[in-house]
Amino acid sequence: MIPLMERKSKAFLSAGYKDNKHECEEHLHELSLLADTYGLETVGKMPCLLRKITASTFLTKGKLEEAVESAREAGANIAIFDNEISPSQQRNLEKAFGITVMDRTEVILGVFADHAHSKEAHLQVELAQTKYQVPRLKRLWTHLGRQAGTAGAGAYLKGAGEKQIEIDKRLLSKRITQLEKEIKEIREHRLTQRKQRMRSGIPTFALIGYTNVGKSTLLNALTDADVLVEDKLFATLDTTTRKFVLPNNQEILFIDTVGFIRKLPHLLVASFMSTLEEALQADILLHIIDASDPAACEHVQATFEVLKELGAANKPMISIFNKIDQNEDPGLLKRLRVLCSNSVMISAIEKTGFDDLIDRLTKELEKRRKNVTLKLPQSDYAIVSDVNERGNVVETEYVDNDVIVTAELPHELAEKYKKYQI
Repeated sequence: MIPLMERKSKAFLSAGYKDNKHECEEHLHELSLLADTYGLETVGKMPCLLRKITASTFLTKGKLEEAVESAREAGANIAIFDNEISPSQQRNLEKAFGITVMDRTEVILGVFADHAHSKEAHLQVELAQTKYQVPRLKRLWTHLGRQAGTAGAGAYLKGAGEKQIEIDKRLLSKRITQLEKEIKEIREHRLTQRKQRMRSGIPTFALIGYTNVGKSTLLNALTDADVLVEDKLFATLDTTTRKFVLPNNQEILFIDTVGFIRKLPHLLVASFMSTLEEALQADILLHIIDASDPAACEHVQATFEVLKELGAANKPMISIFNKIDQNEDPGLLKRLRVLCSNSVMISAIEKTGFDDLIDRLTKELEKRRKNVTLKLPQSDYAIVSDVNERGNVVETEYVDNDVIVTAELPHELAEKYKKYQI
């Protein structure tokens, strides 16, 4: 990763494609946004038509010479490839360009490292970075610090003839084990919190979607959550949970999650699994989509791919077309409606369309609930308290020694108190 003091370098971006140059240019545009978020200035872009991928340098000889010349003319001191390149290709490309070469994965890891705030996010990012470094040790200019000494833990590091790279690999492996242990402990704590939420019976809605589509803006607008909002990719990495009360007095929870992106590194999917599990465990997903972005349909597909990888592709979902006030392409809305059947249109920044959104949330919950009337003995008042806490009580009536409660209950709660139903 590039130290902060070396940022504001000039970056030349390259991306290979086989048949769709427009899509390649869109990917390069997104890569330039990532570079900007990482503190790099884009000074040139080059979409490269690739009939085949060269094993040693990714690009063919002619395309490589063209890219090197373009990077020199632009005055770049960093070259970034949108495609994933192998460690050996990275080393060979650095020799050819004569400057630092990175790929999209390394830039995303760097952005995540800059935007991690909680202990969990820091640990998850470091785990992903460490796993990324292991096959690239030959490329590192400096080695990780290690314990010095002639006895104890440091002694075995100085075995006769052992190479420095083997020492570093052992250190990285040890660090990976330690990070996974610490993340597991935090994950268990998160699981306890999740079980408490489930026991409370309060429905949960997870805000998911592509990075920078307005999830945090929407959360702030609905709940005054005061979540950081920036016009940059991955401004939010940490999960935020806020309570909201629907007009029918039903309490719900909104959970903001990390944004998705095309070509999300598998290292990050694995490392952030405990955070992304919030989306898995929520009752309903709120899929936020930037309806003003020409690439919105691609972003939707990328989000679906990540959900599929998480095993959450079949979760109940409401698609929210955000930034509708900035949409200039009615055709885009039609295409989005084809991809996303259960949808509502809003502007989080202008706070328009919220009535429709809240009505949709209410109706979606009604599908998951059952209207019942319970006749409960006053001696079982603990049940009344449970129904009040976990259900939406419409009416409570006292008749003789009984309490008559009319309420909307989650199906599992209605089944639990089935014998009291009248």
